[in-house]
Amino acid sequence: MAEIFGFDCYSPGEIAERVESVGRIKANLPVCSTIALGVLAGGFIGLGALYFTIVVSDAGLGFAAGRIIGGLAFSLGLILVVVAGAELFTGNNLLVMAWVSGRISLAKLAGNLVLTYLANLFGAMGLAALVVCSDHLQMADGALGRTALSIAAGKCAMPFAEAFFKAMLCNVLVCLAVWTAMAGRNVADKILAIIFPISAFVAAGFEHCVANMYFIPVALMARDHPAFDSIPELAPLCWPRFFMNLIPVTLGNLAGGAGMVGLVYWIIYRRPARRGPCDGS
Repeated sequence: MAEIFGFDCYSPGEIAERVESVGRIKANLPVCSTIALGVLAGGFIGLGALYFTIVVSDAGLGFAAGRIIGGLAFSLGLILVVVAGAELFTGNNLLVMAWVSGRISLAKLAGNLVLTYLANLFGAMGLAALVVCSDHLQMADGALGRTALSIAAGKCAMPFAEAFFKAMLCNVLVCLAVWTAMAGRNVADKILAIIFPISAFVAAGFEHCVANMYFIPVALMARDHPAFDSIPELAPLCWPRFFMNLIPVTLGNLAGGAGMVGLVYWIIYRRPARRGPCDGS
């Protein structure tokens, strides 16, 4: 297949087969391993969010430059997940391919997604607590903290429908990043495949539930610091709105990743062969 496509990587059909095989392995990991790898993934995505916040705190960057460079910085999170190894809820939406092929049960699919989601939440919020305790947000005379609070307040104020559709678009790009990374045969291939889809979703302002598990809690934990008392737009920033944000964003991520990437590629490459109108019969 490499000769057909003209370059040394796995073809889309081979990627689909690999995604199913990896999905079966992931769904059958021991519970303790899944939890530990999920906690790592939450922390890794949080580190990408932290890096993004530093970039967009620079008032000297224009809007487009700040978003693009910030997106490149955020790519750190998925690079760590894919290369270092971790279990990320949004990427694991691709396990739907193994389920529809009958290689894992619905219970295994649901169990993996629920377990990784909760572990990601713990890892991202744990990193947020460490960041606040380290006084990291006081950098640049508190500009970093003010940016973090502004980002979180905007997410908490987002209407349900807007959050849902931004989350759909987000996880289309995240799952495509995971998909294309699986085409690579070495670390450099995987990193290059990840950078553009991830930086695109961040630059476009789309919504990622695991990133929000860091962005909003870090602001909630820091908002009572005296340096941030004068920020006027913090009214929407509260714990109930954080959890209300997670609902549409999680549902949108599922629809985009499992539905618009996983199921679509399964239909194209893994659906049992049948003769019909599309086959010329």
